[in-house]
Amino acid sequence: MEILSRGIIKHKRLVMLIFIAVALVCAVLQLGVQVNYNVVDYLPESAQSTKALEVMEAEFQEAVPNARVMLKGVSLTEALSYKERLAEIDGVSGVLWLDDIVDIKVPLEMADTETVEAYYKDSNALISLSIREGDEVAVTNSIYEVIGENNALAGVAVDRAAAQQMTGNETSKAVLILVPVIILILVVSTSSWLEPILFLGAIGISVLINMGTNLMFGEISFITKAVSPILQLAVSLDYAIFLLHSFEKYRGQIPDPNKAMEKAIKESFSAIAASAATTLFGFLALVLMKFQIGSDLGLNLVKGIMLSFITVIIFLPALTLSSYKLIDKTKHRRILSEFRGVNKIVSRIKLPVLILVMLLIIPSFLAQQENNFIYGTGELSAEGRSGQDAKLIDQEFGKATAIVLLVPKGEVTQEKLLGEELKAHPHVTQVISFTAMVGTSIPEEFLDASITKQFYSENYSRIVAYTDTSEEGELAFRVVEEVQALAEKYYGDAVYSSGQSVTLYDMKNVVTRDNRMVNLFAVIAIFLVLLITFKSLSMPLILLITIESAIWINLSVPYFTGSPMQYIGYLVISTVQLGATVDYAILLSTHYMTNRKSLGKRAALAKTVGETFSSILISATILALAGITLWLTSSNPIVAEMGVLIGRGTILSMLLVVAFLPALLNTFDGVIGKTSLGSEFLKGEINNEEII
Repeated sequence: MEILSRGIIKHKRLVMLIFIAVALVCAVLQLGVQVNYNVVDYLPESAQSTKALEVMEAEFQEAVPNARVMLKGVSLTEALSYKERLAEIDGVSGVLWLDDIVDIKVPLEMADTETVEAYYKDSNALISLSIREGDEVAVTNSIYEVIGENNALAGVAVDRAAAQQMTGNETSKAVLILVPVIILILVVSTSSWLEPILFLGAIGISVLINMGTNLMFGEISFITKAVSPILQLAVSLDYAIFLLHSFEKYRGQIPDPNKAMEKAIKESFSAIAASAATTLFGFLALVLMKFQIGSDLGLNLVKGIMLSFITVIIFLPALTLSSYKLIDKTKHRRILSEFRGVNKIVSRIKLPVLILVMLLIIPSFLAQQENNFIYGTGELSAEGRSGQDAKLIDQEFGKATAIVLLVPKGEVTQEKLLGEELKAHPHVTQVISFTAMVGTSIPEEFLDASITKQFYSENYSRIVAYTDTSEEGELAFRVVEEVQALAEKYYGDAVYSSGQSVTLYDMKNVVTRDNRMVNLFAVIAIFLVLLITFKSLSMPLILLITIESAIWINLSVPYFTGSPMQYIGYLVISTVQLGATVDYAILLSTHYMTNRKSLGKRAALAKTVGETFSSILISATILALAGITLWLTSSNPIVAEMGVLIGRGTILSMLLVVAFLPALLNTFDGVIGKTSLGSEFLKGEINNEEII
């Protein structure tokens, strides 16, 4: 550390130049990082629906419809004209309407009423479209130009386009809101007007470098784009605060700023490293998820924490030494009080809090396991056009969720029988297949390839069953299982199925298995870090109980309020809250272990709470505000709910650390002393004062 610190001090201008140059380059590079808005792409390759998509892409050129256009008050001729204009749009690879199903030159009264009303009803026409993946925004904008304001457009592709447009500017918006708030918090909690700028400057550079280096991944998920910069900023700001507070302390003892910084780096390195390690292992657990959106977010956050650590240890000292004279000139009286009386409050409430939390732990643990989960994005904005259009189409024509079956080609009789059984299903509204549309009497080779290619490939026959269920939910998933069972009845294991409800069904099964493994890894990894940090068998358990209790209470709130929650948020928050807030418990417990060597347990607790409350409050406030900002600025339900969980979870962790943890330390003081190496606790209550 001495060699490193001396090198930083000696070459501080070069260090600053390198970091600033790299950050500027990365600010440009991050513009080239692609963002994936399709959650389904992150299912593992072993998932049945993933295999089905691979087979379908290899076998069929014609895509399955992923959007619906409703034209209001149009004649058959006008509907056909719209259909032709929609087919001409670059990126629309398929257009399906009534004229593809029945001969509309013949009076419609002679056709099957149910079939006709699926496409044309009360002078309203419903056209199905296939929008090319990756071009959803441009294509939907072109479709809006064709259909105008009075008609409606909805579907999976439209939701994806809405997500891209919403998420594009929301991260920047969140940062613009959060940064001034953080500056205000730091101004009132520090003694220099310049220090908050140094804090944010150092962490801001690490955030830019992290965003730019994402180019190595090729693309990141929209969740990572929205959440990662905010979380990295909020979680790692403490590292900069640790270093500058240590520098300020040594400047009061050592006249030479260079020597003071050398001491500060050496002293704060272990504290910063321990804090970064617990956060890093919490985020690293996400990498183990089979649902790869966790790996995407986890790798990004792990990289961000490492970059923040390096930036604080190397860049911030160089920046501080280059500007310490300005720090001195901008000194001001500390605005935020030291909360000297908070230890009295904690002393009075620690027993009631201990009883209350112990009563809540088991019900909260059980309740958070019984939450009603949502696995997809649903309607991204009920108030936006896509949400309103979806409601209008559903009201007029009903829901139409596609389940696509790929079955071995050549078994015409089996295909016909399967189609008939599917049609008889109470929740299947329509079946589109060769035998359903053309029949079994006309051989495939007698028809034009433009007709057959949407049904047959070299090896497979494609059957599309439309259901009247939502994309997900108990009913939707039951229908998926029943449709798959019907297909397996005729084709055994040779059948593949896909579609939005099928992929969400697979997602449900995958992420449910992920939850146990990810949480177990995070708890074990952080337990080992705490074991090494405290050299104690009991302290890691006490700290983990404190934070896990806060997590369980946080995740039980949706159950008790009867609100469904996004499963991705549920899965991620367990590790994020643990990794990000266990630092509060480490800070308080470290001070307690030190104070306990010279004071009785009550006096040690009083002094510890007084020493640490301000730091914990500032850190927790920043992280909680980061979560709340995500909630307020994000239109995407997954990101918004993660914001709520982060904000509420951070507040709960803080409250339990400053009220519940002292009660545990007081209760198990004797056990801690006996199970901790080098504890050297003072015997007896020599000093029983509550205020030190």
